[in-house]
Formats: sequence, structure tokens, C-alpha cells
Amino acid sequence: MRASLAVLAAATLTATALGAKASDLPVPAQNEGETERPWVLQITPYVWGTGLSGDVSPFRRGPTIGIKKSFSDVIEDLDFAGFVNVWGRYERFVFSADMLYVSTTDSKVVHGTIPRPPLSVRLDASIDTRQFTSTLQAGYRVIETPDFTFDVLGGVRFWHISNDVDLDVEVAGQKRRISYGEDFGWVDPVIGARAFLRMTEKLSLQAQADVGGFGGGSNSTWSVLATANYTMTDHLSVSAGYKYLDINYEDDGHVFDTTMSGPVIGLTYRF
Repeated sequence: MRASLAVLAAATLTATALGAKASDLPVPAQNEGETERPWVLQITPYVWGTGLSGDVSPFRRGPTIGIKKSFSDVIEDLDFAGFVNVWGRYERFVFSADMLYVSTTDSKVVHGTIPRPPLSVRLDASIDTRQFTSTLQAGYRVIETPDFTFDVLGGVRFWHISNDVDLDVEVAGQKRRISYGEDFGWVDPVIGARAFLRMTEKLSLQAQADVGGFGGGSNSTWSVLATANYTMTDHLSVSAGYKYLDINYEDDGHVFDTTMSGPVIGLTYRF
């Protein structure tokens, strides 16, 4: 459960431009305004410094736990995180794919005594959580000028979360290990829009938002991303901004009702 948190916060470390939303990645300032080339393809590894708050129940028969974690709290449990975004355009047709994978481990040790008969008890528990999220979208550019573009988008967002618990119990020197694993996932339809504004030859602004779920996977989900982008070369640009992602999922005893938000930094390579 807490691992789920870390999962998202983990995203924080690895790279960001916005995890759960495929087309969120910033576009180089002087790239999107170009109309000479019929196609554009760019890849953006990114880092998202997100915090996490909400309610989580990663096990079907487990309790729902309220969580409130800062970015620094989340990365303490991080084992690995990787994020990448791909954005493409052919003439006025656009496509985006965003993928994130995060693995975390949360460990706790508890000592105690059973009064009758007096026995020492030690519990050593660890939860390994892995999360994979991928958003695939396609759309059409309805407005295109040298300094401004506006795209409409639609697609799906895939979620898969797995949790493994190892519990080492020691009572009066006698040890026993208990292990249990469970995973769940869902698919959300999403619709959204993306706008790009060139401010100068090298500086641009971009904003993207989407809403989805509609009861088809989660009850609801929505995200907003805004970035400022600086073009360094014809092929390379950097972006910085802020992202907010909200998800409300509850089904078959599993609960993932969380809000993730934080600063974003990305490095884009354009072909």
C-alpha cells in the first residue's frame, strides 16, 4: 500500500514530465511551431518530484489506509523507477505514449512481549510494490499556426499494481516466515487537449489536461500539466513545470484513491 505511494513518488526520482499521461511531455519551443516537416518524433526521459496523499488498500481483504507522503518520504522506499514519453506527429495527426515503472520496498520491525506466559515477540515485515502505468493517445491538430497549436486527444491509460508481503515472526526464539502476494489492474478511457505557445525563438509554454475513467475502469481520473520549455539545439530541449494527477479507483476490495502532484523536469530529444 505504502509501496503504491512510493511507486508514484518514485517516479519523482527517475525522470519526469508527467507520468500517468502519455502526451504530457513538453515540446521544444521552436519544434512544434514548425510546419515545413510533415512528421515529428521526440523522446523524453523525465523526473517527477511528486508527493502522494489519499486512501490505499492494495490487498482485497486488507484495511484501507490513509496516506500523506512528501517526495522525500516516498523516495526512502524506492528500489527502481523509470519513465519515458514518446510524442509523434504526422501532418495534423498526433500520437503519444507514456510509460512508467516503479518498484519500492517498505520494511518495518516491531518488538513486543506476550504477558501470559511471558514471551518475547519480534515481527519483521516488508512490502514489495511494483507499478506499471502506460497511457496511449491519438488525436488531431485542430489549430496550427507558426506560434500556436491546439490538439484534441483520446485514448486509454493502463494500470497494473502488484504487492508482495513477507512477514518474519519470531516468538520465544522460534521463527516462521509468511509470504503473500496479490496484484490488480484496470484500464481507463481518457479524453483531453494539448496547447503549445511559442514565446520567443527558444522559449515556449505548453499545457495539457485530460479527464477519464467514467466508471469504465476507475470511478474518475484527471490530470493537468503545465511546462516552460527551452530549446538548446535543433534536437535537444529542456522543460520544467508542474503536474497534478488524481485517480479514484475502487473495485473488488482494492482501493487506490490518491492525488499526486509536484514539479516536473524533462529532457527531450527530437528526431
